[in-house]
Amino acid sequence: MLVLLGVLVVVAGFATRRNPLLVVGAAGIVTGLLGGLSPQRILADFGTGFASSRAVTVFAITLPVIGLLERHGLQEQARHLIGRFAGLTAGRFLALYLLLRQLTAALGLNGVFGPAQTVRPLAAPMAEGAAERSHGPLSGRAREKVRSFAASADNVGLFFGEDVFLAVGSILLITGFVNTTYHAHLEPLDLALWAVPTALCALAVHGWRLLRLDRALAHPPTGHREPEDAVK
Repeated sequence: MLVLLGVLVVVAGFATRRNPLLVVGAAGIVTGLLGGLSPQRILADFGTGFASSRAVTVFAITLPVIGLLERHGLQEQARHLIGRFAGLTAGRFLALYLLLRQLTAALGLNGVFGPAQTVRPLAAPMAEGAAERSHGPLSGRAREKVRSFAASADNVGLFFGEDVFLAVGSILLITGFVNTTYHAHLEPLDLALWAVPTALCALAVHGWRLLRLDRALAHPPTGHREPEDAVK
């Protein structure tokens, strides 16, 4: 029972808003010591866990590359590119991005798009450029609204699209648990097919919200106008 004190370390760390990495690391050390493991064994287990899930640390390579691209004008080029498509408004562009995000997630290509590698350096600036072309300079409130909708398009597309993929972890977990516990013969395809209507509903509902973004930008609430320099 003493090893459960590691859970209290996690709860206390998150309650006091400590660094999540330090909290989880401290909880692992406490749990290992209370479980009778030596410091060398705890360190070895940390190394084994890091090596087996090293794909999680890919951001350490991608983020500097994205930062270097942004420094050399990636966002400006994205705004310039969107300006060539006169009929593509911010809402239409983000609705198209939502569709592409869902389709790629349904095929298991979760890393093709994402907040760090696509939304911040490309999708959000392109949506802002489309909005500025249609509605003129954006206020600080309107600019943040466009950015939030760009992030939501990525999150909704990934969340509801990945459940259609047969080999996603959640589907494999459910089928494994059901087949083992209840001696059933549930196939991943059965769950994936049931996820299709939900994905279509999410596409329709959030796509409609994205298309309404153009109307919200054209008719902003009174009293919320901000100078352009407020966000620079």
